[in-house]
Order: sequence, then C-alpha cells, then structure tokens
Amino acid sequence: MSGKWTEAEVALDDEEIVTRVRAGDREAYDLLVARHTASAYRTAVLLGAGPDAEDVIQEAFVKAYRKLSRYRGDASFRSWLLAIVANESRNLHRSRGRRDGLVLRAAAAAPGTEATADDGLGAVLAAERRAALVAALRRLPARDREVIACRYLLDLTEEETVTVLGLPRGTVKSRTHRALAKLRGLLDREAVHRG
Repeated sequence: MSGKWTEAEVALDDEEIVTRVRAGDREAYDLLVARHTASAYRTAVLLGAGPDAEDVIQEAFVKAYRKLSRYRGDASFRSWLLAIVANESRNLHRSRGRRDGLVLRAAAAAPGTEATADDGLGAVLAAERRAALVAALRRLPARDREVIACRYLLDLTEEETVTVLGLPRGTVKSRTHRALAKLRGLLDREAVHRG
C-alpha cells in the first residue's frame, strides 16, 4: 500500500475500514480507494469506459463515499463499489449515445501470450487468436459482453458478478451460458471463414 498507513491499518479488512469512515475518519476512506483503484479501473475499462475510465472511477469513488450509509454489507465492499463503477460506465455510454462500447480495448492490448522472441510463429498465432476473440466479443450484445467481462476478464465470482451487474443469480448463470455459446459460435464461424 502506501507508506502513510500503519501496518495495523493496512491489515484491517474493508468492513472495519467502512466502520471507521462512518465514525468520521475520512482519511480511512483513502485506504479503501488505494486498495480498490486497480480493480475499479479494470472494471471501467472492460465495461467500455476506455479513455474515460479514470473519470468513471473517480465519480464512482465519490458516489460510494456519499452513499456509504446505504452500504449494508450484504456483499463485499469491493463488489458494492464495482457495481457503482458498472453503473457509472453505463451512464457514460448513455450520455455518449454509444451502443457499441469499447468493452474489450484492454483485452486487445493485453499481452496474453507466452511466446518468446525465438517463437515468432507462436506470437503471430497467439496475436491472431486474441484478435479473433476480441472481434467476436465486440460483436456480442453489450449485456453478453458485460457478463463475460465480469466472469472471465475481471475474474469475478458468480456472487460478485450478481452484485456488480445488479442481476439475479439465475440471470447471471443463464446469460453467461448463452453468451459463451454465442461467442463459441462466432469463433467457429470465423475459423471456417479463415479456412
């Protein structure tokens, strides 16, 4: 974390920090911000905020602070915060009038290959597979991209995905299943077209 917090403060769990913030310790909120900025940023990028991701997470942290009295602890603070980030990302899309979000820009730029400099062919093939996956994901409807981004790109649990997307568990399960089937179909068609 940062050098400004003691080891005891860093060791606190989120619920204990939330209790301190509610009791008037505004500086304790800085620890929550430091702890969750990276996952909030990844969430905003993967849900389509693109270059506006920093603005989205800043607004999400401000809203979370203002609404901390509404946080009931039913879900983890992280899940609750990521739900706010997801809502802010959706608000960004609505305000821009976008339907074709940039959900997977980060995935396209992510180095997901094990290839070395000596393995040029492997690197080319991995880049082609990644490009095909990103292209297929972009063709999915936004709600399918959201569930895949949460479950597989952000590596959220099913419960966290339920909280982040604000959907019932059964909807998350069925949407994930259908989205993966659509994605497989798109990838299979792409493979057939390439020969």
